[in-house]
Amino acid sequence: MNAQKHVARLERRLQNLKRSLLDLRPAIQGSILERTIRRHDPARPGNTKAYGPYYQWTRKVAGRTAIQNLTAVQAKVYARAIRENRRLERIVADIRATSLKLLELTTPSVARRKRRKEGPKPLS
Repeated sequence: MNAQKHVARLERRLQNLKRSLLDLRPAIQGSILERTIRRHDPARPGNTKAYGPYYQWTRKVAGRTAIQNLTAVQAKVYARAIRENRRLERIVADIRATSLKLLELTTPSVARRKRRKEGPKPLS
């Protein structure tokens, strides 16, 4: 493929990636955890009782882990937003990779030096 066709293809790819950013829904970072607590059941010695599930959203804020409790409905909505964030990260990574290829093809680079010929070694 000649360089002009390759550049045009990369520019189209970049435009498509930019358009895909407009399709994104709300995006947040983090993870959703579903927790169940097991406690000893005082009514039946030797048995445990499960409580939950409880949902928690964990994320990093200023270098520290922040945890927020969520309802089941919130957990579904937040999980969708986390998936959108992962999609956003993939799109941004593709934009960066495509931009690098495009820049490498459209900007002049440093001229390579010619290899030195090996001459006779000096006598010691």
